[in-house]
Amino acid sequence: VLAAPDIPVANVQAHLDQFLTIATANGGNRAHGRPGYLASVNYVKGRLDAAGYTTTVQSFTYNGATGYNLIADWPGGDPNAVVMTGAHLDSTTAGPGINDNGTGSAAILEVALAVARTGFSPDKHLRFAWWGAEELGLRGSRHYVTALPAAERTKIKAYLNFDMVGSPNPGYFVYDGDNSDGVGAGPGPAGSAQIEQTLQAYFTSIGVPTRGTDFDGRSDYGPFISAGIPAGGTFTGAEGAKTSAQVALWGGTAGAAFDPCYHRACDNLSNVNATALDRNTDAIGYAVWALAGAAPPPGTTVHADGFETATGWTVNPAGTDTATSGRFERGVPAATSSGGVSTQLAAATGSHALVTGATAGAAAGDNDLDGGVSTIQSAPITLPATGTLTLSLAAYLAHLTNASSADYLRVRVVGTSTVTALNLTGAAVNRAAAWQTTSTDISALRGQTVRIVVDAADAGTASLVEAAVDDVRIVQS
Repeated sequence: VLAAPDIPVANVQAHLDQFLTIATANGGNRAHGRPGYLASVNYVKGRLDAAGYTTTVQSFTYNGATGYNLIADWPGGDPNAVVMTGAHLDSTTAGPGINDNGTGSAAILEVALAVARTGFSPDKHLRFAWWGAEELGLRGSRHYVTALPAAERTKIKAYLNFDMVGSPNPGYFVYDGDNSDGVGAGPGPAGSAQIEQTLQAYFTSIGVPTRGTDFDGRSDYGPFISAGIPAGGTFTGAEGAKTSAQVALWGGTAGAAFDPCYHRACDNLSNVNATALDRNTDAIGYAVWALAGAAPPPGTTVHADGFETATGWTVNPAGTDTATSGRFERGVPAATSSGGVSTQLAAATGSHALVTGATAGAAAGDNDLDGGVSTIQSAPITLPATGTLTLSLAAYLAHLTNASSADYLRVRVVGTSTVTALNLTGAAVNRAAAWQTTSTDISALRGQTVRIVVDAADAGTASLVEAAVDDVRIVQS
C-alpha cells in the first residue's frame, strides 16, 4: 500500500489556533446557529478551496436556526467507491470546543490538505465532511445521510469518524467494527471490521496499544451505520474516568476524566495532548491512504490471476506441508463466522480465490487450517528485464483469541532471490476476516522466471485460523 506521509502536528495545532481565535471573537463558542460556527465553516472552506477541492455547503434548519455541513470532494477516483472522512465542527455554547471537536476537525482538514500537497491519486474517491449541530443530536450528519438518494448511499464504502482525538488525559480507542469486544451494540455494517483493523494496524506499527470502543450512537457515525454504511474511527475519551488499568496501558492520571474540560469553557488550547493529537492525525492519514488505495501504476500487465479459471497452482509443492485440514485450494469460499467474528469471506472479486478450506462445514471450526503449514505455488512466471515491476493482491488472515504469533499468512515471489510481498502474523485476539489490498515492488527480480508462493500456518496450539488471497497482478511500468 502506498504509504501515507507524516502529517505535521504543528499544522493541526495552527488550525486549532484559528478555531480558538474565531470562538474568542464570537462570544466564546462555535455553536450551532451562532456566528462562530459559520466563521469556522468559512475558514475550513477557504483552505480546501485553495487546495483544489470541490466544496459544497449544505444548509439545514434545527431549533429555528440555520445549520451548515461542509462537504469537500477530491477530484478523481472511482465515483462508485467513496471513502468518506468526517468530524463535527460545532462546539457547545459553553466554550470554544477545541478538543471537542476542534481536534477532529483540524486533523481531518490537515489530512485533506496533505492529499493535495502530495498529489495522492487514490483508486477510490475521497470525500471529507465537517458536520453541524452534532452537539444537538447529530443533526447535520442525520440531514446529510437522510437527504442522500439510496444509490448514493451505496457508493460510500467506508465512513471514518473522528470526534475528540487530543484529549488531555488520553486513551487510544478504536471503534469496535467487528464486535470482537462483545459489549453493547453489535458489529457495524460489513466493511467496518476492515476499518477497525486498518486503524489498529497503524497504532501497532508505532507500538501504541489500543482498546475497542462501542458504537454507542454518540457521534456522527450513527446515521451512517443506520443506513448500512461501514464505519469506524478513533476516540481519545470524554467525560469518563480513566482507570488504573488504562493508566498502565497509556500513562496519565487514574480517576481523572479523559477530558476534564468536556463541554466547558476551559476546552481551549491547553486542553489538548499534542502527542495524542499527533498520533491520531497520522492514524487518520494512514487509514485514508490504505482504504482509498493508490491507483494502479500505468503500464503493462505482466500477469493477472483472479482464480476464476485454473492456472496451474500446485498444492504442497515441496511435499513438506504439515497441515492436516483446511489446506489451501482454489475454490469458492463459503462465508463463515464464530461468535459474530467473520472468519471466512466470499472472494474479493468474482467467485473464486485461494483459500484455506473453502467449504463452510457445520461449525466455524470445520475446514479451518489445522495442524501446521499449508502451501500453494503458482506456475512459472517470466518477468520482463526492464521497468518497475509491482505485485498487487488482496488478502486476509482471520483468527480467534486462541491464535498466537506462531500463526501466519505469507506471500513470497521466489526466483534466484526472494521478495516477501506480505507477512501477516497472528495474535491472541479476535481478528475478523477483511479483504485488504497491498502492493510490493518486485523489480529486484527483473528478467527472472519466478513463482508466487503462498503459505499459511496454524503453528501454535490448536486454533481457528483462516486465510485467503485473491486478485494477484504484476504490472510493469
